[in-house]
Amino acid sequence: MTESTVTPADGLAERLLDRYASRIAVAPGPFLLGISGLQGSGKSTLARAMTGLAARRGWPAVTLSLDDVYLTHAGRQALARTVHPLLATRGVPGTHDVGLLRETLDGLGAAAPWRPALVPRFDKGLDDRMPRAKWPVIANAPRLIVLEGWCLGVPAEDEDALVRPLNALERNEDVDRRWRRWVNGQLAGYAPLWQRLDSLVALQAPDWQIVRRWRSEAERPLRASRAPQAMDAAALDRFLQHYERISRHALASLSSVADLCLMLDANRHVRFSAP
Repeated sequence: MTESTVTPADGLAERLLDRYASRIAVAPGPFLLGISGLQGSGKSTLARAMTGLAARRGWPAVTLSLDDVYLTHAGRQALARTVHPLLATRGVPGTHDVGLLRETLDGLGAAAPWRPALVPRFDKGLDDRMPRAKWPVIANAPRLIVLEGWCLGVPAEDEDALVRPLNALERNEDVDRRWRRWVNGQLAGYAPLWQRLDSLVALQAPDWQIVRRWRSEAERPLRASRAPQAMDAAALDRFLQHYERISRHALASLSSVADLCLMLDANRHVRFSAP
């Protein structure tokens, strides 16, 4: 890697790999590193940089996203019919196939040429899971698995916190709190997955408004290209309201849950880390 091609993510990836090198080297199976960050925080870029650098250091590595295990489009439509209409939109806890994620982690840990592991992938453009024939095949157990996700490691809220609606979506489309109570219950059910992490790194945004700005910036190229999935300002605002509650809770709670909390500024530069 020449100096001209080094990116901020590469530099941060190197620092993190140096931090965890001794633990990765002696782990009895794949070292499972979680990277938690809200939309636009750079977690996917950092995860890719880490696995690329790990491979150059001689550690086979795999990146897996919580997004990779979304329920199928049909599965979410079924939830929308039987539980709550808001569950047609992917993203919140309960719209992931937790069993598939658990099976994937188990499969990667046991991967061998005679027993390869498949890594699921999701097509956001089609809003559906890719066919299994298109999933990456891993023939040998990796030394490092980087699992990234927007609500990774976030604990469930207290029931009392769910009473007051945070935004128009909750106020007008979840009047009886059925959706947010169900989602919070599902998030509590994710805790055994969080416990599997060997370490959790949080990329902590300054506040919710910055996260909204980052997500809006990501939408501009889609609008410019007239992509079918592009959202106008009103649609994006409603979309983000699905995630506001857990996002705000993550901003308030992850610093006490994560093993390492990297505080970001508005330009995604790391300001300081804690502890």
